[in-house]
Amino acid sequence: MNNQKYDVVVIGGGATGAGIALDATLRGFRCLLVEKNDFAEGTSSRSTKLVHGGVRYLEAAVKHLDKSQFDLVKEGLKERYRILKNAPHLAHSITLVTPLYKWYEIPYIYAGLAMYDLISGKRRLGKSQIVGKDEIMKIFPSVKKEGLKGGVRYYDGAFNDARMALALLQSAQEKGCEVRNYSEVVNFGYENGKISTVEIEDKISNARYEVQADFVVNATGAFCDAIRKIDDKEARDIVEPSSGIHIVLDKKFLPNSEGLMIPKTEDGRVLFMLPWMGKCLVGTTDEESSPQEHPKVSDNDIEYLLRHMRKYFSIDISKNDILSSWAGLRPLVSLKHTDDTKGLVREHYIEQSKSNLVSIAGGKWTSYRKMAEDTVDLLVEFSSGKNLHNCSTKDYKLFGSETDTVTIKEKLDRLKLEKELSEHLIKTYGTKALVVMDFIKEYGDDKIHKNYPVSKAEIYYALKYEFVKKPLDFLVRRIGLGLIDTDAAKESLFAVSSVLQKSFGWSDEVCKSINDEALLLLESGV
Repeated sequence: MNNQKYDVVVIGGGATGAGIALDATLRGFRCLLVEKNDFAEGTSSRSTKLVHGGVRYLEAAVKHLDKSQFDLVKEGLKERYRILKNAPHLAHSITLVTPLYKWYEIPYIYAGLAMYDLISGKRRLGKSQIVGKDEIMKIFPSVKKEGLKGGVRYYDGAFNDARMALALLQSAQEKGCEVRNYSEVVNFGYENGKISTVEIEDKISNARYEVQADFVVNATGAFCDAIRKIDDKEARDIVEPSSGIHIVLDKKFLPNSEGLMIPKTEDGRVLFMLPWMGKCLVGTTDEESSPQEHPKVSDNDIEYLLRHMRKYFSIDISKNDILSSWAGLRPLVSLKHTDDTKGLVREHYIEQSKSNLVSIAGGKWTSYRKMAEDTVDLLVEFSSGKNLHNCSTKDYKLFGSETDTVTIKEKLDRLKLEKELSEHLIKTYGTKALVVMDFIKEYGDDKIHKNYPVSKAEIYYALKYEFVKKPLDFLVRRIGLGLIDTDAAKESLFAVSSVLQKSFGWSDEVCKSINDEALLLLESGV
């Protein structure tokens, strides 16, 4: 790798960085993406798993006659449609029901959702509707019925965030992009005051190497300012991280395919209960935070979520019911520290330093593609003489979604697989499910845990095609087990690490150290 030459080096392997790497590669740039930990290890695997236009922005747009907020919703709904279309095995529509306890809230909220549908136009996922009290009780038998007047139902998108980031990176790699996890940027080199080289440390081998780059893009989310200060020690912070936690409960708390949306908590937040990977996902909180690689889940945040669940449900819910929990950091843009407001592009902010470091901050998963497009447009603007293409990501089918999954399902059905295994393979791998089946034929169908359909053979597939270097790469971000069932992930750890030990030639001491680190992370909320 030393002294290799790239047009673009992207720092950060989350949603934004992965989107930029794909867009830049498709346009004709020679691109390298580096991530200091595993891909999507931070915020990009710890979202609420929703792809949405932003109903709350719409309310703000109407209340304050704010066209910019309205445009934000309109753009978000377009991007929602593109994600569902371009990665159908990872993203799907979901219905969300809001129980209401005041008569006047029903027409008020329904009117807003009807407008949400109208703005969606032909991209609408379904028609919002008023739901009677009896139907709500049927859908959610445990919801509190005292004072319940009825509710509303609307449609949005849901997705597998960690695997979406992976699919973006696999798509970029297919087109020639080099992607490397556990590769940390430690310094920049300069020529005539402009960044010309990037020094990178391989965190597995501890070796350092240097690559040349025409452009360097900082897409590190909550750690954006840390990279900016490698370039300029006097740079003022432009990101104010906000911490949000999620907890996972047994499916009995949400025994159907519809989610629950609580529009206003005691302090004005929005709370979701969603069906996810056969469990019930509850989130999120919103607290000021500082950049942390593994933000901790506080008892106060857990109690906050449980307290609001108790307000809406008549069954007792305690900490003992929590299967797993995790915290993520939203990289919110701090407007007070940005001198050039023209650089503020809707929810995200793009800045170019005097030495040509391009930093992008803010945004959300739904807008990752648009953020990438805006960033690469800037690179194209300063790339005269290169034979570059127009942006093509609006209609680009991501890795695993190249063909119709119906055909894949039919082929899997001929193999007479258990329904749970077939669904797992399609939802996880899409059109690559048949490739995974080849690995199962070669390595056997032994499960890594008795309660889940994941086989040991999938570890070998992940080693070859999914950049896995450590056990939690697989357990948390490739199959999601660490996010939905901490105990099951702990019990599966040895099965995964033993395969990795054999593949990478770890000594017993190294393997034990890696397992100890993994257990510590699982116990503290991955």
